[in-house]
Amino acid sequence: MSNKVITIERHIIEGERRHPGATGNFSAVLRDLTLAIKVIWREVSKAGLVNILGSAGKENIHGDAVKKLDVFSDETIYRAMDHGGHLCVMASEENEDVLHIPDNYPKGKYVLLYDPLDGSSNIDANVTIGTIFSIYRRVSSSGKGTVADCTQPGYKQIAAGYVVYGPSTMLVYTTGDGVHGFTLDPSIGEFLLSHENIRIPKRGKIYSVNEGNYAYWGTGVKKYIKHLQEEDKATDRPYSGRYIGSLVADFHRTLLYGGIFLYPDDSKHPDGKLRLMYEANPLAFIVEQAGGRATNGTRRILDVAPVKLHQKVPLFIGSEEDVLMCEQFLHQEKEVLAAV
Repeated sequence: MSNKVITIERHIIEGERRHPGATGNFSAVLRDLTLAIKVIWREVSKAGLVNILGSAGKENIHGDAVKKLDVFSDETIYRAMDHGGHLCVMASEENEDVLHIPDNYPKGKYVLLYDPLDGSSNIDANVTIGTIFSIYRRVSSSGKGTVADCTQPGYKQIAAGYVVYGPSTMLVYTTGDGVHGFTLDPSIGEFLLSHENIRIPKRGKIYSVNEGNYAYWGTGVKKYIKHLQEEDKATDRPYSGRYIGSLVADFHRTLLYGGIFLYPDDSKHPDGKLRLMYEANPLAFIVEQAGGRATNGTRRILDVAPVKLHQKVPLFIGSEEDVLMCEQFLHQEKEVLAAV
């Protein structure tokens, strides 16, 4: 058993060495992003002690109230990433348009998309929140990045990750070669490898969904949840219901313990509620790398072709067998509707 201590910086460098043609630019993007995350963690951890909680007095483009800590996190990531010369453009869930690199800084070949503070409606209640990010190669030829650079299908991601600001702060990421988790040691200010090669169980015993929306769900989702709640020793049911209301926290638990997280489309949210580019795609990339599955109910999330920057989608994500079972119920509903 190895006793070596692996920081996230070391892990990134060792990953780069496995690719002889690597220039170091991609590794630099990840290192700069890690610094931004440490700065956000510092503010999150003391948010109750300073005047940073509460509303900033405005809404984002989705109509959600913007919290002060949202604004701080959004600006921190942008300022940490705008000058390194590795990115050509960025996009944030909090901003309507793409975020261009300032004219006086060089432009690179990578694209960063991020949700600076997921679960921010829970900030004032001191509930676990997080950051989600996704990295692509640019598709434009040169110069300033474009909307097209930021609206690529998820299967083109070259890295994705999230941070959980909880009892301990943990960063989980993938570059397409497995999923690895790092826990922040505040005493030395370093993320240390704590969860190597995370694999989601093929099947879990937990479902995670906002059951307050039950009345608005389609028949397939209702039947699926009732199926999970029924007692059947042969199939190890009933499942336990767990819902925090912070996507990062709910997904993190699902990744480690197995089961399914779902935010379906319904009569209130006919297109779903979660954002394809900032939430569904990066988490789908991670879960697939860990052996899981992610769908919008009809197709693989990573194959969905985005048509706009802030596109919303239904999301069913988690253990492979649980998501496949959910898909069966959804398909049955569609067959019934088609026969009517």
